[in-house]
Amino acid sequence: MKKILFIAFLSLCNLAFSQSKGTVTGTVTDKEMNGEALPFANVFIKGTSIGGTTDMDGKYTLNVPAGNQTIVFSFIGYQTIEKPITVKASESLIVNQELGANEGVTLDEVKINASVSKEKESALLLEQRKAVTIETKIGNQELSRKGVSDIATAVTKTTGVSKQEGSGGSIFVRGLGDRYNVTSLNGLPLPSNNPSRKNIDLSIFSTDIVEYIGIDKTYSTKNYGDFGGANIDIASKIYKGDGFVQIKLGSSLNTIASQKSKFYVADGPNDFGFYKTYYPAFPLNNYNFTTSWDRKTGNYPINSSLSIKGGDSYSLSDNTKISFFAVGSFDNDYSYKQGVARGDVNVSGVARKNLTRESYSYGTNTTFMGNIRLKHKGQELKYNGLMVNNSSNSHDDYQGIYDVFDNAPEGGAVIQRQTFMRNTLYVHQLLGNHRISDAFKAEWGASYNFNKNNVPDRRQTTVLPNRNDDPDGPKSFLLISNDSDNHRFYSDLEEEELAANAAFTYQFAKNNDDIYRAKVKLGYSGRFKNVDFDATQFNFVINQRTAQPFIDDVYNLDSYFNQANFNAGLYSIRTFRGGLGTSTNVLLPQTYGGDQNINAGYLEFEYKFSDKFTGIFGVRGEQINQSLKYDTSVNSGQSELDQLQILPATSLKYAINDKHNLKFAASKSYTLPQFKERAPFLYEGVVNSSIGNPNLYSSDNYNADLKWEFFPEREEIISVGAFSKYIENPINEVRINSASNDISYANTGDWGIAYGVELELRKVLFNKETGKNALNSKLTYGLNASYMNHKQELNKEKVIAENPGMSVDFSKTEDGFAGASDLLINTDLSYSKDFNNGTNIQSTLVYNYFSDRIFALGTEGKGNLVDKGFGTLDLILKSKLNEKLSLGVTAKNLLNPTIKRLQDNQDVTISSYKKGVDFKLSLSYNF
Repeated sequence: MKKILFIAFLSLCNLAFSQSKGTVTGTVTDKEMNGEALPFANVFIKGTSIGGTTDMDGKYTLNVPAGNQTIVFSFIGYQTIEKPITVKASESLIVNQELGANEGVTLDEVKINASVSKEKESALLLEQRKAVTIETKIGNQELSRKGVSDIATAVTKTTGVSKQEGSGGSIFVRGLGDRYNVTSLNGLPLPSNNPSRKNIDLSIFSTDIVEYIGIDKTYSTKNYGDFGGANIDIASKIYKGDGFVQIKLGSSLNTIASQKSKFYVADGPNDFGFYKTYYPAFPLNNYNFTTSWDRKTGNYPINSSLSIKGGDSYSLSDNTKISFFAVGSFDNDYSYKQGVARGDVNVSGVARKNLTRESYSYGTNTTFMGNIRLKHKGQELKYNGLMVNNSSNSHDDYQGIYDVFDNAPEGGAVIQRQTFMRNTLYVHQLLGNHRISDAFKAEWGASYNFNKNNVPDRRQTTVLPNRNDDPDGPKSFLLISNDSDNHRFYSDLEEEELAANAAFTYQFAKNNDDIYRAKVKLGYSGRFKNVDFDATQFNFVINQRTAQPFIDDVYNLDSYFNQANFNAGLYSIRTFRGGLGTSTNVLLPQTYGGDQNINAGYLEFEYKFSDKFTGIFGVRGEQINQSLKYDTSVNSGQSELDQLQILPATSLKYAINDKHNLKFAASKSYTLPQFKERAPFLYEGVVNSSIGNPNLYSSDNYNADLKWEFFPEREEIISVGAFSKYIENPINEVRINSASNDISYANTGDWGIAYGVELELRKVLFNKETGKNALNSKLTYGLNASYMNHKQELNKEKVIAENPGMSVDFSKTEDGFAGASDLLINTDLSYSKDFNNGTNIQSTLVYNYFSDRIFALGTEGKGNLVDKGFGTLDLILKSKLNEKLSLGVTAKNLLNPTIKRLQDNQDVTISSYKKGVDFKLSLSYNF
């Protein structure tokens, strides 16, 4: 009986206690992001242990004792707001709050492990969940955790994206390479830094400048229609908090490069990558060149890096803020590769060129970026300025069989190529965002880009045995038969572009909850690009075919190419237009260039049919004009491509519940051939050469995607997607029937198709939080993978009919896409631990794998050139030693696989090498 009475007493106490409480609910929004929901903000009752954080929609709910209380809202880098409230028993009270960036107010806060805005993984997951379109974004926080230092590597950490080794940062998305992708900065286009590429080399961009990177694999009407794989948009860092300055120092070494007691580079360039030279005033009259033909011993190969960044923000008035951010960095990098290099392998498996290769390369990257942001209520203006200077100084040494059917058929050839390439990019952007009313918003942007790619004084020498039957005997220039085997090459590519975007959004048709159900957007995009390329090659033509002096030292060719031997008539100097006295315009360079103008308008309508179902329906029209003029050693003339493209796009989203989405997207886009692909300029390599085709025309792409997303918790996602692409008249690199088996470009068939599935998983395995000032530890796992089938028609009759004078003979009538891996896997495991003295440690293990992929299609019975698949493993360790000092240790490419390219039908290795393991130590200090 006593026990029953005691239980009844406790029940009455609990009832009385519960009736003395009320509920406080509300939504916290982000003033800096125009009123968007702010997830993971702190909400607590002052002087109590009652509190929590907002969910992914910025919502919170607290059970609070009745009476007068003070509710506190806080978020790292934002103002802390205190509000007096009165809570009534058994009633609900709604308290909404907008938070803005910190203006120097120092109030008591509950500290949480969060960073501001879209650098944080969980904030980007929230945006992905709320978006109607299918989006993928990777933020600075995730890049830091995975030890990523450049943007090319960053995008390969997302589903279905890979980077082709040795391709100058060329990115492949769902098997579609450079010509199918688009690169932009803050929504405005970026120029190419390489005449061989449509897109800029993303590896030149440091992640120091990044807030997040968006990878849109489904086309939407706001983007340019020259799209088949992805639109990769770099969102530059914007600073909002208190002032800071950070200095970071780093040093690293490569296990293979560091073993070289002497590291060779080309003579001339300095260690910082700012170098420019021109050919002499009278290059044909005498030997007037000043740089050496011979390799130069560089510094010991230890990599180093330095970066300084800082930012601050100020309040000009109650509603006006201005913020600044700037970063400057310098990095250098030594790499060494050794392996085989074979070219033109016939159907019997015999390589015309069969060489071993040693490659030394020293690279630099200097980056400066600054931005200013002015915000007044719903009005925002931003300026971004960016300068990137990157360079590569390389010495390549090839030895072996020069031509199995001609000279040095048994070996003994020595070919050396020394190349310095410098690229300088300047970007200026002005962007505006204006909330004119609750329903009407305008946004715009304008940019000026200038890019200069310079190859000053590339040098190539070829020395052969004096007799073909004596490969180990004396060497000379006696058997040299090609004028271009010994040359100096100078080229400049300048690309200048103006671009502008403008969009006006109007919301209407409110529902009963005062939420807009409909939105219409009207926009304009324009880009106006001028490309100017010129190149001059001086061939050192061997004149005397009956007697040539022996070369005692193949690494001392200054002893041959000098004024005395020029006077003796052993060699002469010519351009492709001839030698001295043969023409008045003999020094005119080979040129190509022109203008590409795109004017586009688009209309987009978004409608919320119900709380669960939303659709976006849009159409974009683009008027494209690409004019090309060329005067090269192959041909001279002009070509024009003029067309109107009408591009529809649809995105549908069905929210099954708060955590599950089902999304669908369908669109049409196109792929435009690039200037280099259309210009008949012969790019001569040591093993292969390529030439453009002025008869190329654009491809049409039809895209469809279906995706299911599940967000179990705020930092977790499970998603499965299916995609398909149908391409009309796909463009490919092909080996044409010619004496030198050059590579060219053609619309190789009527159709191509790719389809596959993608999986993404991010899971917090455990997250131990034991309260304020206690130890926290977290273990997370991430996986994304894609599997794809792909094939295309290869129709030699179509190629021959559309390209007079071009002849091809495909080995197959159907084959896969070049650059497409059937399987891509990215996975990582991260552990972090926070200590109660403010220090922490974080470790991440990252593994990436891609399966075999075609590099170039086979012809004349020869197999495809295939890049063999391999995996890489990286380990990243970081620790915050105190409030100011942090330490980082990374070990990259721990598995050190052999990177190999085969010709598949003949099973012959075309190239192979190892990259070595990179170990890096870095220190950063915050002021």
